[in-house]
Amino acid sequence: MIAERTLRRAVIERRLARARPHVDPIERLLADVEGPVTSELRDWLTRPQRAAAVLLALIDRPDGLTMLFTERALHLPHHAGQVSFPGGRIDGGEDAIAAALREAWEEVRMPPSAVEIVGRLPTHVSGTGFAITPVVGFVSGDFVAEPDPGEVAGVFEVPLAVVLAPGALRTTYRERLGTRFKVYELEHSGRLIWGATAAMLKTFREVLADEPE
Repeated sequence: MIAERTLRRAVIERRLARARPHVDPIERLLADVEGPVTSELRDWLTRPQRAAAVLLALIDRPDGLTMLFTERALHLPHHAGQVSFPGGRIDGGEDAIAAALREAWEEVRMPPSAVEIVGRLPTHVSGTGFAITPVVGFVSGDFVAEPDPGEVAGVFEVPLAVVLAPGALRTTYRERLGTRFKVYELEHSGRLIWGATAAMLKTFREVLADEPE
């Protein structure tokens, strides 16, 4: 159990900074497979993954830390309409931090100067062929999102206490490429967070709890 009172900023920074054993993102994905791995999935896993980064923005609001999420525009080619973190592909010459900050500026007008990067999570492989590096940063409490309608249909925040509450992430199952996967979901105020975003939330929770769930 993650006690809210222990999740001070210094604790979050310290736990993110701890050395952790490397876990191959493909192995992480396969760990959630229920049953046999199909040849279709194995073939897909041999394809090159496109590098991407997202920003887990922890905003210092008066009532406590919140986490920022976006609802992706319906016309986008990948993850249209889904809830996600600000982020996208890593361009040539960028690292994950630079890409996450650039995307946050482009999508919700979050100034890079308003973000203090404090760590990153292990890379996640998405079902659409992206290898995503989650970057974690604290954001000043006066930030006001201005979503770009070309990329973002909406923006909302979830209290960190809700994200970390025991039982907040529920488990369900979905099928892709003939393979049954265990997936995670978090519902808040009528919005469903699932897929790669919820998988990254699970890792974030594990890092802060300092033990697997």
